[in-house]
Amino acid sequence: MQPTSLHITMRRFYDDKDWPPLWSVLRPAFRAGESYPCDMDIDEAGAKAYWLAPEKNTILAEDAASGAIVGAYYIRPDQGGLGDHVCNCGYVVAPNARRKGVASQMVRHSQNEARERGFLAMRFNLVVTANIAGVQAWQKAGFEIIGTVPRAFRYQNTEFVDAHIMYKWLGDDVQNQD
Repeated sequence: MQPTSLHITMRRFYDDKDWPPLWSVLRPAFRAGESYPCDMDIDEAGAKAYWLAPEKNTILAEDAASGAIVGAYYIRPDQGGLGDHVCNCGYVVAPNARRKGVASQMVRHSQNEARERGFLAMRFNLVVTANIAGVQAWQKAGFEIIGTVPRAFRYQNTEFVDAHIMYKWLGDDVQNQD
């Protein structure tokens, strides 16, 4: 049976009171060792420093019915200077909200957010190939695999697996300047 879709609302601004429920979403993702490069035993302070680093802006996904945080993403410049038109994002979905369309809704929102912030492209630098659902979701959203780094990720801290670099141009009618 196909799970029902979860209707979410996106909240633009993270507030310190959001940390406990956000940590409850991040902790299982970090502990799984399947998609984030953090140590699997990262402590709460380390996770907070990683996810809420000054260059990252966190947007929360809330269940429209209950108001519970069911996912989050951050958006940040991937590079500075002459590469500052490309952004990078990280996404996380609560275990009880997976396979309910939350990631798809967040990626659509993040692309609009990126455009509003003046970004013209989005790049994911470490999409673990063993995360088949993630790779398929990003491809469905229009991202291309532009490279694969062999053995770039220590999956569940036991085996080396490849990681894709995925990219999507977001700019419309933007001309290269010579």
